[in-house]
Amino acid sequence: MEKTKNQKEEKEVSNSDVIYTFKFNNELEVNRLGYGTMQLNGAGVWGDSSNRDLDKRVLHSAVESGVNFIDTADAYGPHTNELLVKDAVGAYYDSIVIATKGGLERSGPGRWHVNGKPEYIALAIEGSLKRLDKQRIQLWQLHRVDPRIPIEETLAPVADAVRAGKIQYVGLSEVDIKVIERARKIVPIVSVQNLYNLSERGWEHIVDYTAKNSMAFIPWFPLASGPDKLKDRLAHIANKHNATTSQIALAWLLKRSPNILLIPGTSSLAHLQENMEAVQIKLTDREFEILSK
Repeated sequence: MEKTKNQKEEKEVSNSDVIYTFKFNNELEVNRLGYGTMQLNGAGVWGDSSNRDLDKRVLHSAVESGVNFIDTADAYGPHTNELLVKDAVGAYYDSIVIATKGGLERSGPGRWHVNGKPEYIALAIEGSLKRLDKQRIQLWQLHRVDPRIPIEETLAPVADAVRAGKIQYVGLSEVDIKVIERARKIVPIVSVQNLYNLSERGWEHIVDYTAKNSMAFIPWFPLASGPDKLKDRLAHIANKHNATTSQIALAWLLKRSPNILLIPGTSSLAHLQENMEAVQIKLTDREFEILSK
């Protein structure tokens, strides 16, 4: 029997319409499911973890499983994380993209201090190049904007490094549109890394802004499951797909916008493989809408 106009038909378009790669500046292509290294440190993101050999195996397994975008930072450790990345996946540098960040100093476990002074930023860039053992950083991101320093001054040495061929692309973290547009007058911006997940969507407008401007949006803390009401929805949909709630959360982000790059982090080989399998989940449009409410 033919449906009337008043009868709403549930769309069953699924993640098969999702593109799983993204190109920085329409040139440098990466898989949208990457890996973030923050958890490969000691407590408070301080020093190496208690099992550096396992951390190296996790990184190696990530690349072997198809990850070609790895996000680190000079503040993780500090410095130990970049050295770990070089030791674990340096042999893959020809086929993967390494993103790092600068602009935060550390004084102890769990302690982070913004430093946007141009002289510090210049030293941070040189330090990352040395620790990662790279001639050029493919994506360098300003970890945080220093409210004491005009961003034009902070980014001056970054623009110098781009001109010198030491940085290929530049990104920002935890920024609004005004800051992005000020930064774009100094150096091209290809990515923004802000807090964003199913339950924390204060940066929705930045997701849309970056998509409109062909920039990557890299949500940090992507696996938060949110309040109980959202957890119930997640659990219901996860059961239908024989998946975990974390996998559904990742699948939702992949469907949310084609410019979203995911960097879920883990120090567990089993959890890594669970995250990688999220691309196999085919959310319907209706399921996406239910989770988006």
